[in-house]
Amino acid sequence: MKYLKLIKYQNLLLLATMLLVFRYLFLTQSYIDLALTDFNYLLLVLSTVCIAAGGAVMQHIVNQEEDEIIRPQSRLVGNTITETSAYNWYIGLTIVGVGIGFYLSNVIYKPTFASLFVLVATLLYIQATNLKQIPFINNGITALLVAISIVTIALFDVFPATDATNKVRMGEVFGILIDYAIFSFFLVLLKELVNDLKNKQNDEMVGNTTLATRLGLLKTKIITGGFVILILAMILYYCKNYLFELNLALYYILITMLGPLLFVGLKLINSTSAKEFIVLNRVLQFVLITSLFSIAVIIYSIQHA
Repeated sequence: MKYLKLIKYQNLLLLATMLLVFRYLFLTQSYIDLALTDFNYLLLVLSTVCIAAGGAVMQHIVNQEEDEIIRPQSRLVGNTITETSAYNWYIGLTIVGVGIGFYLSNVIYKPTFASLFVLVATLLYIQATNLKQIPFINNGITALLVAISIVTIALFDVFPATDATNKVRMGEVFGILIDYAIFSFFLVLLKELVNDLKNKQNDEMVGNTTLATRLGLLKTKIITGGFVILILAMILYYCKNYLFELNLALYYILITMLGPLLFVGLKLINSTSAKEFIVLNRVLQFVLITSLFSIAVIIYSIQHA
C-alpha cells in the first residue's frame, strides 16, 4: 500500500480513466479510423501513467523536509521507504514510460513524437525540483501536463490515421480533443489555485512561495474567481453553439458542471478557512470527473437525437 501512496495512485486512476474514456466512449463511437490497435493504445495509457507516477515519486523525494513538518505521520520517503528505493522507482517508472513512448512513435511512423514523452518527463522533474518556488508557473505546469495527455491521444491515435479521404471528419474529432485539452487546462489550473488557498497556512509554515502566500488571500481569490468566470463562459459558449438541441447533454452539463462551478464562484467570495477551501476543492474534483464523462454523454445524445 505504501508504494501505491508513493505514486499517488488515485491521480493515476483518474488519468487512466480519462484516456480510456476518450478512446472507448468517444473515438470508437465516432466510427473513424484509428492509428493504434487496442493493445498499443493500452501501452499508451501505461506509458502516460508510468511517467506521471515517476513525477509523483520525485515530488515525494523533494518534499521530505516539508512532509516531516506538515504531515510526519504519513511521510513516506525517508520513513517507510528509503530515498534510494524511491529514486530507483522514479528511474524505473520514467524509463519504462519514455521507452514505451519511443516504441509507439515508431509504430505510427512518427519517431519525432517520442520527444513528447521526454518533454513530459522533463517537465515533471523540473516542476518537482526547480519550480516549487515560482508562483503560478508551478500550477500552470500541472494543468499543462493534463492537457498534453489529451493532445497525445490526438497525435498518436487520430493524426496518423488522417488522409485525403477522411481529413474533414478527422479534423473535427481532432478539434474536439483540442477543445477538451484547453478546457481541462483551465479547470485543473483553477483547482490548483484553490489548492493553494487551502494550503496557504502550511505553505507559509515551510516557506513555500505560492500565489496565495505571495499576493495574499484576497488577491488570490480575485484571480481564482476570474478563472471561474472564464470557465463558465467557455461552457455557456459551447452549449449555445454546439449542444443547444441536444437536451440530454445540455442538462448533464448544466447540472454536473455549470451548477457546481457557480457554487464554487459564489462560495469563494466568503471562504477564508482551509475547511471551506477543501469543500471547493472537492467540488472541482467532481466537476473534473463529470467533464471527463461529458464527451460520452454528448456522443450518446448525438446518436439518439
